[in-house]
Amino acid sequence: MSSAAPRITSARPELTADIMARTGLDEAILNDLVHGFYAKVRKDDMLGPIFAAQIEDWGPHLDRMVAFWSSVALMTGRYHGAPVPAHTPLPITPAHFDRWLALFRQTAKEICSPAGAAHVIARAERIARSLSMAVAQAQAGTDAIPALR
Repeated sequence: MSSAAPRITSARPELTADIMARTGLDEAILNDLVHGFYAKVRKDDMLGPIFAAQIEDWGPHLDRMVAFWSSVALMTGRYHGAPVPAHTPLPITPAHFDRWLALFRQTAKEICSPAGAAHVIARAERIARSLSMAVAQAQAGTDAIPALR
């Protein structure tokens, strides 16, 4: 018996299926989102040089980012990594996170349904805020968490 629902590789398939139904997101859309977003990042005057200095082989990075967004957006549990330590040594400021978010929002609105774009954008905003704070702490050489405004 075949099912109309796409096959889901997820640690929590019921939750993933519910999110997919509510947002219109699936692995193919997330793949298009990640690839479209990083195509813009690579061409961007502010972000492109930072990424170019860190990433030589884009294939594995893009695969890792698709798994990351699958975990973040669809709760699949596909990503196994540590994004904070990967970002804290980079020469980035809040302006870089603002630009990252602007490009991400633009790409999400181009690729995803309105509900899907809202879903991934909300998560991207939380991720950017968290990483920005972690980078600021690392640059300041402190483990203290700054007060939120």
